[in-house]
Amino acid sequence: MGKVRIVSTRGEPFTDREEAGRLLAEELSEYRGKNVVVLGIPRGGVVVARELARALDAELDIVLARKLRTPGYEELAMGSVAEDGKIFLNQEVVADVGVSQSQIQEEKARQLAEIRRRAELIRRVRAKIPLKGRIVIVTDDGVATGATTQAAFWGARAEQPAKLVAAIPVGPEDTIRRLAKDVDEMICLRTPPFFSAVGQFYQRFYQVEDEEVLEILSGLAKKEPVK
Repeated sequence: MGKVRIVSTRGEPFTDREEAGRLLAEELSEYRGKNVVVLGIPRGGVVVARELARALDAELDIVLARKLRTPGYEELAMGSVAEDGKIFLNQEVVADVGVSQSQIQEEKARQLAEIRRRAELIRRVRAKIPLKGRIVIVTDDGVATGATTQAAFWGARAEQPAKLVAAIPVGPEDTIRRLAKDVDEMICLRTPPFFSAVGQFYQRFYQVEDEEVLEILSGLAKKEPVK
């Protein structure tokens, strides 16, 4: 398991994703100026990643992963798929619900199509940054089950970074500790004891659209001074 650092078990909400990103940057200040790449998980995680990249004078990119929805229980994740097509399956969910291999492959195909749509859209404004030998920080606006987040970690790890760090604003402690097995270092700002959804820990938790993601990536395509 990678090093785990949980800052607080408090449950009060962040003002917005920008505040969460700035607070994460304070905890990760040791990485400032160290040739870091910050990867945001679209869409909400890209807003957090922008603040991290600005504060750490790092490069910004995205990592694409999608939750595999359980047939008949759309909110329940049976696993996840990464940009290269590799899948993670929660075998307990698959067995309990009785999901067939054909259903898994159908859902994988649907989610891969969305990954490819996003990649085609986003790579027009931001070419993919090679991760080999770099310090890579992966972030999102929070985790619940962690299925998509785990796929993102696996996708980043496959590119052989020198170090893989997870920066998560909020999540259940058991999920955070489980995800820490897939990274070299896990930093989480808050692991509240009563957790139902990521949105409950933000005063402003709006739906981030593709247009905003493109705006963020386009805006940081030109190196912005760190204030």
